[in-house]
Amino acid sequence: MTVAWGLMSTARINRLVLEAAAQSDRADVVAVASRDTARAESYAREHRIERAYGSYEELLADPQVDAVYIPLPNGLHGEWTLRALEAGKHVLVEKPFSRHPDEVEEAFERAESAGLVVSEAFMWRHHPQAEKLAALVADGAIGRLRVIRAAFSFPLAAVHGADDARFRPELDGGSLMDVGSYCVNAIRFLAGEPERVQGEQVVGPSGVDVVFAATLSMPGEVLAHFDCAFVLERRSELEVVGEAGSLFVPDPFHVHEPGIELRTGESVERIDIEPANSYRLELDNVSGAIRREEPLLLGRDDAVGQARAIAALYRSAETAVPVPA
Repeated sequence: MTVAWGLMSTARINRLVLEAAAQSDRADVVAVASRDTARAESYAREHRIERAYGSYEELLADPQVDAVYIPLPNGLHGEWTLRALEAGKHVLVEKPFSRHPDEVEEAFERAESAGLVVSEAFMWRHHPQAEKLAALVADGAIGRLRVIRAAFSFPLAAVHGADDARFRPELDGGSLMDVGSYCVNAIRFLAGEPERVQGEQVVGPSGVDVVFAATLSMPGEVLAHFDCAFVLERRSELEVVGEAGSLFVPDPFHVHEPGIELRTGESVERIDIEPANSYRLELDNVSGAIRREEPLLLGRDDAVGQARAIAALYRSAETAVPVPA
């Protein structure tokens, strides 16, 4: 049986979810909602979606929708996740779920009490490249893990315009909340939850961070650092360094060109990874969890840990001192 999904908005990222659903035998997009009826209807015709609604409330009232995907601006994730759960819908909420750990905890409390599934949409974690990277570290391919370095940036205004919601502080915009959340997620995935963090930010004219850099102290004497930005050229990379070598991932998050470089001494070994659609794997996993056919990859612990790390990073940047995570 397929899970019937509804799209809460006509956001650009929906096209990737629609492409993924078209490849999946577990997920089917049956409805879309917008705050504008005409826009929802036009979008539904263009993408051959059965039903269109002129409000998010109407979508949540549809008894034939099992689950909703929420790609709204960051500051609306918590509110609409809770409203979806109240309506009895499972939820896949776009990353980052929230910078407020209490908000994330409340959502999972409600979901668990109602027997519903909630997952944060870090699609890259579902790709076989992430699994292979973690296995190489765990198997000692680079010796004892010591340092993790991540970077993710792009020129937001040039690509999407200066009025993009990610520039708006009231909607929890900012580079850390966007591209930086991937860096934080990768560090946590490989090294656990941070013990202490120190962040620095450059705040742009709109009031959100347009550049953010940080150092994180991780368990086992592992150090991590990352930078992210809305005002730099496109950069996306991840390096995992051990005492016997390093693993370099040139395309860690979009995974358009999967592959890992194992660097030891003067040697560089290319480890090829089979291409896969991260969004399809994500939809398949969440849909499978909804149908109780497989465990959910990204659940409560991961989402709460992510929110706590982001909250600590902002506290550090705002106070100019290291803080416990």
